[in-house]
Amino acid sequence: MTKPISINSKNKYGQYFTPQLIVDYMISISNIYENSLILEPSSGKGIFIDTLYKNGYRNITGYEVDKTLCQNQDFVINESFVTTEINDKFDLIIGNPPYIRWKNLEDELKEELKNHTLWHKYFNSLCDYSYIFILKSIELLKDGGELIFITPEYWLNTKYSLTLRNYMVQNGYFKQITHFNETPIFEKATVSTIIFKFIKSKDKNNSKIKLIKYYANRKLTNEIMENIQNKVNQKDTIYLEIDQFEEDKRWLLTSDEIKDELKIFENHCSIKNQTQTSLFDIETNKFHTMGDICDIGNGLVSGLDKAFQIHNIDNLNRNEKKHILKVIKAKDLKPYSYENITNYIYLYDIKNEEELKDNFPNFYNHFKDFKEKLDKRYKYNRDIPYWEWVFLRNFKLFSKDENRIFVPCKERISNKDYFRFALVENNLYPTQDVTALFKKENVNESIYYILALLNNKRVFDWLSNNGVVKGNIVEFSEKPISSIPFRAIDWDNKKEVLLHDEIVELCKNHINNDCLLELNDKINQLFK
Repeated sequence: MTKPISINSKNKYGQYFTPQLIVDYMISISNIYENSLILEPSSGKGIFIDTLYKNGYRNITGYEVDKTLCQNQDFVINESFVTTEINDKFDLIIGNPPYIRWKNLEDELKEELKNHTLWHKYFNSLCDYSYIFILKSIELLKDGGELIFITPEYWLNTKYSLTLRNYMVQNGYFKQITHFNETPIFEKATVSTIIFKFIKSKDKNNSKIKLIKYYANRKLTNEIMENIQNKVNQKDTIYLEIDQFEEDKRWLLTSDEIKDELKIFENHCSIKNQTQTSLFDIETNKFHTMGDICDIGNGLVSGLDKAFQIHNIDNLNRNEKKHILKVIKAKDLKPYSYENITNYIYLYDIKNEEELKDNFPNFYNHFKDFKEKLDKRYKYNRDIPYWEWVFLRNFKLFSKDENRIFVPCKERISNKDYFRFALVENNLYPTQDVTALFKKENVNESIYYILALLNNKRVFDWLSNNGVVKGNIVEFSEKPISSIPFRAIDWDNKKEVLLHDEIVELCKNHINNDCLLELNDKINQLFK
C-alpha cells in the first residue's frame, strides 16, 4: 500500500474543483451500464463520485492524495493514484486530473515520480504532472473502456507531450472533444480547456472525432451545456467532425480543410533535400522560418510608461530635445503601417539629481508627479535612478539605421482574421507592448516581401493554430514569431524572382493605396 503524501500548503496538488454542470456533462457523454466498473483517479471533494452515485452507479473507486478532502470513505482511498498498484481494469475512468509543471511540483510529488516506471519510460522533467494521470488511466482501462477527462488544451501540440500523444494514438482513438476557449470554468484559473472522450482499443478506428468549439468568454449555464450536449445551434458554438490524430504530429482543433491549407503552406516553405534525423523532427525546422531571415526582439521596458511619455515638446530646451525617443505603441499599429508616434523621455549617463535639474529642468519637473511610483518599479536586481528606463533590452538592435517591422506583443483574434505587422522607419522604437523584426544581412528577400507574407491570411491561420495562443489571444514574443514558416524565393527561378519584385512593389503601393486584392493574388501564385 502506498502511503498518502502529506502537504498542508494551499493547492500544492494542482487542485481546481470541477463545477457541477461540467461533471453532469462529462457523465452524460459516457456509454456505461449500471454495473460498470468506474474509477476517479483524483476525486478531490468527490463531486464526480457523488454524481455517479446519484445516477445509480455503485461500482466506483476514487483515489485522493489529500486527506482533508477524503469525505466519502465508502468509495475513496486516501492514496496516491500515481504510485498505488491497481490490479483492476475499468469500463470508465473519469475526472479532472491535477496539472502542475514539474518546476512547480512539491518535493514529495517529484520524489514519487523519480523511480516510477511509466514516468521514466514516457516522460521527463519538462513534462506536466497530468501526463502520468492520462497515461496510467489508459493502462487501467479495459479494451473498449472510456477515458473522459477535463484538462488544459496545451498538451495537444507541445513538444514534450509528443510521447503521450503517440501512446494515445497507438492505444486507442478519440470519440469526442469539447473545446472551451476563454470560457471561465475554474475559479482563479484562466486557461483554454478541453473535455475529451478517448476509447482504448487495439484496433485502429478511422471514424471522425466529434469536435465542439465554444468560443464565448462568459460563464457557462445549464442551457448552454444542454445545447452543446444535444448539438443544438447556438451563438459562439461550432460543431465539426475531424480526422483521427496521427503519431508524430501536432494535434490541431480545427477543421480538416484548414489543416490541409496549413500543410500546403508548410510544404511550400519546406527546406529542400532535408533528412529526418530523430523522432522530434516535428519540433525542429522542416521549413524555412522567420527566425532564419529576421532578428527579432521584444521592446524596451520603461517600468512606468506614463511617466516617460511627454506630449508637448515645443517648450523643451535644446539638450532635452536630443533626449526624446520616438516610439510606436501597439495601439497605433495597423496591417502594413501605423498611425501615431509617441514621444518618450530617454535619459542616460546622468550622474545625479542635480545634473537632471540643471540640464533637463522640464524633465525634472515632469518626473516630480511620478517619482514615488518610479522608485517602486521592478528593477531587475539593479540600482536604477528614477529617470532611467529599467530594461533597455535589444536597444542595439533597435538602433540600426534601417526599416523594421513592428507587431503588437499580444493580439486578440476573437473578432478579426488579421494581424498587424507594420513597416516602421529607422529611428522609431518599440516599448514592451511591441515586438520588432529586422531583416538579417544575408537575406536577399526585401523587407516589403517579408511584410506582405506576414500580413497574409496563411500566417494568420498558421499562428492561430500553431502559435502561442491563450484563449483568443495570440502572443508575439520572439519564439512564436521565429517559428512562422517563410516562403523563400528560388533566385534561380525567373518566375519566382519576378513574383517577388511584383509583391514588393504592390506592398509599397498598398501602404499608401489600397491594392490588397492584387497583392494577395501575387502571393497566392507562390503557393500553387
